[in-house]
Amino acid sequence: MANYTALLISLENNILTITINRPDKLNALNKTVIEELGTAIDEIYNNPEIKSAIITGSGPKAFVAGADISEFVALDGKGGKALAQKGQDTVFSKIENSPKPIVAAVNGFALGGGCELAMACHFRLCSENAKFGQPEVNLGLIPGYGGTQRLPQLIGKGKAMELMMTGNMIDAHEAKQLGLVNYITTADTLLDKTKELLQLINTKAPVAIKHVIALANMAARGASDGLQNEVDAFGELFDTQDAKEGASAFLEKRKPNFKGA
Repeated sequence: MANYTALLISLENNILTITINRPDKLNALNKTVIEELGTAIDEIYNNPEIKSAIITGSGPKAFVAGADISEFVALDGKGGKALAQKGQDTVFSKIENSPKPIVAAVNGFALGGGCELAMACHFRLCSENAKFGQPEVNLGLIPGYGGTQRLPQLIGKGKAMELMMTGNMIDAHEAKQLGLVNYITTADTLLDKTKELLQLINTKAPVAIKHVIALANMAARGASDGLQNEVDAFGELFDTQDAKEGASAFLEKRKPNFKGA
């Protein structure tokens, strides 16, 4: 694996844990973090030992408290567009479209780019002290890493507009009520619960998981051909060894041994 200065990386039981490690800056996203996240996401795509991944933050206060605003001061319109484009291309869209599950374990503040990073993941768990928000309007800006698109998909247009226009934060319980997170845990059990879910998912057929991710993403984007794509993928899966193994295991009343092929 690559060497990282702003991330902590560990691989255990086929689960890669990526910890953004700038606790003195509340794990704010700077150029180094974005570049290293891009490298880590490539590792998820390319390393067959990795079946799924967790993204979390270092320390008790923050998942990611936003972008590093000190890097904004010198930007003009061209620079701002390039910043957003690079982040979306190398990190956020690649997380969303990963064929392997990537889950956010939100351990505190998830604001601005941090909220966007969590939303790019396939689903989210959070600790009781988590706070979510898109406060970019306070800087005269808007979310630039997919927030204007993913927040309405996840919590509905009206509430998303309110949060993005007011810059207000919501706590863990409101986030769960709105469907932004799947589970709330204590700070001490957050990673254990996230790993428990991924260990279960890792026992399922990897090719089927890949199609679930792709088709659910199509649905979130309002793809007009989503149902036909589901039919096509359903048919394709019957030609896989995993589907044959799944049916055989069911009939033989044993656990399947999926190979991802």
